[in-house]
Amino acid sequence: MTFFNELRKQGKLATKRHPMYDKNKFAKILGYVMGVFWAGYLIFIGTSLAFGLADMVPNREPYDVMNAAVLIFILALDFLMRIPFQKTPTQEVKPYLLLPVNRNRLIDFLLIRSGISTFNLIWLFLFIPFSIITIPKFFGVMGVLAYLIGIWLLIIANNYWYLLCRTLISEAIWWVLLPIAFYAGIGCLIFIPKDSLLFYFFMNLGEGFIQGNLLYFLSILLVTLLLWLINRQIMSKLIYAELAKVDDSQIKHVSEYKFFERYGEIGEYMRLELKMLLRNRRCKGALRSVAIVVLAFSSILSFSTVYDGRFMTSFICVYNFAVFGMIILSQIMSFEGNYIDGLMSRKESIFNLLKAKYYIYSIGEIIPFVLMIPAIVMGKLTLLGAFAWFFYTIGFIYFCFFQLAVYNKQTVALNEKVTGRQSNSGLQMLINFGAFGIPLILFSTLNALLGETITYIILLSVGLGFTLTSPLWIQNVYRRFMNRRYANMEGFRDSRQ
Repeated sequence: MTFFNELRKQGKLATKRHPMYDKNKFAKILGYVMGVFWAGYLIFIGTSLAFGLADMVPNREPYDVMNAAVLIFILALDFLMRIPFQKTPTQEVKPYLLLPVNRNRLIDFLLIRSGISTFNLIWLFLFIPFSIITIPKFFGVMGVLAYLIGIWLLIIANNYWYLLCRTLISEAIWWVLLPIAFYAGIGCLIFIPKDSLLFYFFMNLGEGFIQGNLLYFLSILLVTLLLWLINRQIMSKLIYAELAKVDDSQIKHVSEYKFFERYGEIGEYMRLELKMLLRNRRCKGALRSVAIVVLAFSSILSFSTVYDGRFMTSFICVYNFAVFGMIILSQIMSFEGNYIDGLMSRKESIFNLLKAKYYIYSIGEIIPFVLMIPAIVMGKLTLLGAFAWFFYTIGFIYFCFFQLAVYNKQTVALNEKVTGRQSNSGLQMLINFGAFGIPLILFSTLNALLGETITYIILLSVGLGFTLTSPLWIQNVYRRFMNRRYANMEGFRDSRQ
């Protein structure tokens, strides 16, 4: 216990010494405000599900339908939401490896902290109103409490499942098929065949939680413990493999992207950006993961009826367009922190770099747009809606992400995936949260008040406004960055590994 307390204290000290600490305090306050909005949104969804499921399936109780048919999709959404917001806990192991510290105890502490994180409580804002409305008439208050504890344990198990998959995917991109097969397989087997055993398994699991059956709670705890042990074993091996540099790869082909030469200095920076994304382990791994998730989401939206509701359609559109920015652009200039001194040696090079980044990432949004063309053809999404989300992303959402270029001052290692330091600051998480949450809230509100067509026109107008004025706000970002250049450069130097 003394060892765990000491690590907790050192974690707090590391937070205070973070180059972004001053901005994190402000971001935390805004984060709490955004958290209140998200909590209210989930409470609304939970209340709507309680009454909606009762009307849709009158011959079954709403909690049975929730447990049997909806719960697995909530767990899948929980998994996807962790991708931009939650990193693996192994980044903090490296400083202790030269000390006489038991590595398993160290990884245990980090896994414990991940399990008790407040992130695992978010979905309770949905399940609390749902359970209060549907459960007390048969099982009373104790049934509600038992059910919420069971759901919380499931979310914790899902947390460790995410950490395992994220760690494996960081080493080999083909591991992304594991969570896809897991959630998609369970989702299909729940409804096929008609009297699916999995359907009744999840329904009985939920009822076991409500009735306080210890066998079900112990089963979830056993699964959580098993995932814990697997995580500890794999993380321990990968940490030492990465530090020993035993898996260096050879470059088989070098792309020069010579067609960018015609665009002068901006073209050179566009070429530099592409090389950074496609050659370095950290960027390349994130890029591949995002591409596969976007491809999977677009295929599900186009060729299945699972996500045909308006909310889920807008969720997939926002996720497909914004996720790349949440992964890469939230750390804008942090990758350049590795060689910021060279960039600062030339007049206005940072300005041209920012313009090149905007062009590259805006052009990159064509990929999710093309992937959603089948959904447009199938009538799942309107052409106006696709253009609205496209321009809203490269306009307003990118405007928000580029503000981080002024405040980011922690260097992110390019080739360390497992042992690289935790680089997400509070301000970055707040921007990510806003980029993902605000469009959903805005769309739902405007759609309820004005209708879908008017809502898309408003989103398209806002996006086009920020897109057409991008030279102005990029110039503003550049000037503010130059005013803070010495403080930022000091932070980049101090945080290099």
